[in-house]
Amino acid sequence: MAEPVLSIRDLRKTFGALKATDGVSLDLRPGEIHALIGPNGAGKSTLIHQIAGSLRPDSGSIRFLGQDVGELGVAARARMGLGRSFQISSLALEFSALRNVMLAVQSRQASSFRFLKGVMRDRSLTEPAMAALERTGLAPRAHVPAAELSHGERRQLEIAIALALGPKTFLLDEPMAGMGPEGSRALTAFLDGLRQEAPILLVEHDMDAVFALADRISVLVYGRIIASGTVDEIRSHPDVRRAYLGETA
Repeated sequence: MAEPVLSIRDLRKTFGALKATDGVSLDLRPGEIHALIGPNGAGKSTLIHQIAGSLRPDSGSIRFLGQDVGELGVAARARMGLGRSFQISSLALEFSALRNVMLAVQSRQASSFRFLKGVMRDRSLTEPAMAALERTGLAPRAHVPAAELSHGERRQLEIAIALALGPKTFLLDEPMAGMGPEGSRALTAFLDGLRQEAPILLVEHDMDAVFALADRISVLVYGRIIASGTVDEIRSHPDVRRAYLGETA
């Protein structure tokens, strides 16, 4: 079995008396989608923040590409290839969709940020940015300010930005949020192919998408993983059915 791209061991994070992350261990293998599900308040986004580097765990380890990244910040982890989309959009709303993605390309190139008029004619920035927009279906909206995009289009733009960073792993925090059925189906199909480019740790409430995409699922409840397995194993797990799927054993 291939070595995990991302390996988390016994991660813990408390806020006062609240155990937001309580001994979480999981891994992400090459070519797979590992879904993380759980009810609201289970600690899913807190876990993603710790993996991305925006929140420091109290204890435990996070290894990415075989390296302990516990001392690295968000930017350093992103440069290593940890690509993240956010549950709550963090776009530069005043910039066009294209300019938002160009900023990610500049970051990847480690070049200084250039805001002069001529930057829009820099093909080393515009071409990879447009390619990312085309892959996510946003090329026709390239010159529209992010503030004028629909909620679903902003989710697509977040993924385009992650693509532009050339990630070796994707951390996707509720990419289906705010999308209608047609948008969710289109994004599900896109993510299904994306796993071959880089494995995906997927936090998602849309269970149709989770069951369609996931190779493995881990279920988080009150900061602890109560079950981990294949779709069929999770569907039939009595603790999961009671805690999350709203069923009785």
